Amino acid sequence: MKIFLQLNTVFLSMVMEAIPFVLIGVLVSGLIQMFVTEKWIAKVMPKNRFLSTVLGCGIGVLFPSCECGIVPITRRLLGKGVPLNAGIAFMLTGPVINPIVLFSTYIAFGNDWTVVFVRAGMAIAVAFCVSLIIALVFPQLPMRIGADNPAPVAATVDHAVVPETRASAGKRLYSVLTHAIEEFFDVGKFLVLGAFIAACMQTFIPTSSLMHLGSNPWTASLVMIGLAFTMSLCSEADAFIASSFRSTFSMGALSAFLVFGPMIDIKNTLMLLGTFRGKFVAVLIALVTVFTLLGSIIVGRLVG
Repeated sequence: MKIFLQLNTVFLSMVMEAIPFVLIGVLVSGLIQMFVTEKWIAKVMPKNRFLSTVLGCGIGVLFPSCECGIVPITRRLLGKGVPLNAGIAFMLTGPVINPIVLFSTYIAFGNDWTVVFVRAGMAIAVAFCVSLIIALVFPQLPMRIGADNPAPVAATVDHAVVPETRASAGKRLYSVLTHAIEEFFDVGKFLVLGAFIAACMQTFIPTSSLMHLGSNPWTASLVMIGLAFTMSLCSEADAFIASSFRSTFSMGALSAFLVFGPMIDIKNTLMLLGTFRGKFVAVLIALVTVFTLLGSIIVGRLVG
């Protein structure tokens, strides 16, 4: 009975921790759907693949959303015409480089700017490499049926479609909220299922059984990547967990935890599967794992 109470506590805490950020994500998605036009995106998005990827890596600073809410925002941006490489770059870096996460990292590691710069820099490097390769492997948007056909930019009141240019502020707000509610329930079922799986793994697989594998840089980074995936922490909170491993793991292994977790975990993997095709999700996870592992080894040698 005690272990099931622990499972229930972990599950509820994960869901309650994630829901506020999912709400932020779907509200931002609704605002993008209503106010960001394809014409504006075409105007500001560089045609050059490298420049658009760089822009995708940087705009996460403007969207304070964790990995729980980043998928619906990315889906909306892709539906608006953002190139796949830029959209994936944003999706991977957004949960890491937004100001809330960087500030929590700074506090968690005792006001150490080195950890903040390592986390942000490594996340951008990983996302940049992964996004360019993804764009080459998948020249077409790998969306599931229905996920690549966003609703037209319009305000819907009493089932009547009103052109965006003629909609009043109230009608636009109504449309944003309607879209956000629909998106919340669409994403929410994957969040709940993912949180349950993660809670089961945290409850029935002791963390201590994995820690003895971290005897060298490669296995230590792999252990931390595995922990980041199974713990499925929100990026606003994961730095405090990572800091508790400082006496056991090197900075290289800790950087793997801090970068991989916000990009790929159980919750957002299921959200990704609800938006993208399975082959795309598998390739994305594999690429993020490889580049995070390599990045952590480089960080370990440079920083220690």
